[in-house]
Amino acid sequence: MAQIPFDKGLHELGNGTYAYLQPDGSWGFSNAGLIADGDRSLLVDTLFDLKLTRQMLEAMQAVTRARPIRTLVNTHSNGDPCGGNQLVEEAEIVASRACAEEMKELDPAVLAALMKADGLGELGEYLTSCFGSFDFEGITLTPPTRTFDGELSLHVGARQVQLIEVGPAHTRGDVLALVPNARTVFTGDILFIDGTPIVWAGPLSNWVAACDRILAMDVETVVPGHGPVTDKDGVRQVRDYLSYVDAEATKRHEVGMGVEEAARDIALGQFSTWGERERIAVNVHTKYRELDGDSTPGNAVELFTLMSKLA
Repeated sequence: MAQIPFDKGLHELGNGTYAYLQPDGSWGFSNAGLIADGDRSLLVDTLFDLKLTRQMLEAMQAVTRARPIRTLVNTHSNGDPCGGNQLVEEAEIVASRACAEEMKELDPAVLAALMKADGLGELGEYLTSCFGSFDFEGITLTPPTRTFDGELSLHVGARQVQLIEVGPAHTRGDVLALVPNARTVFTGDILFIDGTPIVWAGPLSNWVAACDRILAMDVETVVPGHGPVTDKDGVRQVRDYLSYVDAEATKRHEVGMGVEEAARDIALGQFSTWGERERIAVNVHTKYRELDGDSTPGNAVELFTLMSKLA
């Protein structure tokens, strides 16, 4: 794999595939992908707000002017891969059925209101540090117009794009976008490179299985949801982190340790240099819910409060 610099903007990967990268890959600064062939293009994800998405679409015009975006794939339901959906007006929007259902529960207006709320103290400071760079005003929830379960094969000109559902993991309906003849996969937030994964849905074992599925693919170039373009070594690192947290959280649950205590107690070792280390609190919380047989989603405000204490 050719070395792709982690610089903001559109990067050609070869064989009609491109990555749009956003350093530093932390909260909200996600990546996107573009596959172009024949007279059309397929976009993998928009960005967190309208300004960033407009910048991306302008950067892509050298490709999309002759090959307009006719298909938009959302890899999952969080705001960062779909906040700019409304700007891709002529495209069919494709996602897993689980993603589409969860997206309806994540109205961007709620986050916009929360960011303006007074009296949040430490939580407010933490939210500002995470999301203060983004503008959530004017975003209209624009859900998928086509959904699927399991797998779906699409074509961009003569090029095949395989959509593979691997959720619930990061969210309930995570999807990989594989371009076989380019030996490239766009992973959405199944991969955070140099940043700590956050397991909103789980179970962690599903996410490990998703990593194993990528490792079994005949791919050379791996475009993560956050962080620099990588290869299978990056996939192994994420899998190892998730396996480690799964085992360590289970040990602490067995001895009755609380979530916050366990999150503080787990030594991160080789993973301690990754950004957003406080996300381990959410990952432990998700594992504890699994072990307790609790299928209800975690409360976002409670989870961000927990992370703010560790940050």
